[in-house]
Amino acid sequence: MHYGFSIPNGGPLAGPEALRAIALKGEDLGFDCLVAPDHIIIPKSIDSAYPYSESGEFVSLSATSGECLEMHGVLSFLAAVTSRMRLITSVMVVPYRHPVLAAKLLATIDVLSAGRLTVGCGAGWMEEEFAPLGAPPFAERGKATDEFIAAFKELWSSDTPTFEGAYTRFANIAFAPKPVQRPHPPIWIGGESGPAMKRTVRLADGWYPIGNNPRFPMNTVGRFADGVQKLRGFAEEAGRDPAEIDLAFFAPRYNESEAQILDDGARQAFTGSAEEIAADIAGFRDSGLRHLVLNFLDPSLERTLERMAFFAETVRPLAGD
Repeated sequence: MHYGFSIPNGGPLAGPEALRAIALKGEDLGFDCLVAPDHIIIPKSIDSAYPYSESGEFVSLSATSGECLEMHGVLSFLAAVTSRMRLITSVMVVPYRHPVLAAKLLATIDVLSAGRLTVGCGAGWMEEEFAPLGAPPFAERGKATDEFIAAFKELWSSDTPTFEGAYTRFANIAFAPKPVQRPHPPIWIGGESGPAMKRTVRLADGWYPIGNNPRFPMNTVGRFADGVQKLRGFAEEAGRDPAEIDLAFFAPRYNESEAQILDDGARQAFTGSAEEIAADIAGFRDSGLRHLVLNFLDPSLERTLERMAFFAETVRPLAGD
């Protein structure tokens, strides 16, 4: 199992010293990757329903302050700070940026990190963020995401990139340098719905769901296993070997001090005692999971680093890693 942790893009820890301290602590503790979220602006009024809360309300430090560092800039900074861990967009909202620009930003990070980038991709959920960025229409975000990912691959792999689509077109250009990883950095698709799974099968190297989507819950070992079986069914229907698809998981409600009990009486995965969390790791691993990302963030830097150390030094050994 590969283990990762989330990096803040807003709030008291979203500064150079705290980001450096969190990243370096992660490398010292043997974590395999870090992940950074993606927002560019935060609308002052949000009517769109946030898919990862029961109420639909977007609750985060960025939501209340409007503060959010740009994801590619953060990962470029952390590429220089770190030497070993993979750097993951978690997830990049693909329609937000022109695909040629986004492909260049991502290729730059891969080059500067010596090939340590993984591109987590999503179609987005906040309609109010689309128009100010000049993005394609919100209602067409799925089609735009598919097209932009195809454009990335063309730019990253072809010596004479040419593309003609509904949202972007280019020809007669040189695109260099190419990413270090060939034919391109791994692409993961975030999302828990059927369309996200099908996008994974069509376009990606890995599936990267989040555990707390109330419409498509993956918050127990059994529910994640059911999701994996559904993904594999889609792969077989499309004629793709399910074994080709890497499996990652983000557990935003990690809690090493208190078990969270769900409405049906089940325990929220990755909450509770060290032994319970280690058992969850084993269960998810048995379902094929290879990359587990946890949220250790606390407003206090000291507390964040303590939580990272507790997992690495106490929980992880119990899981047999």
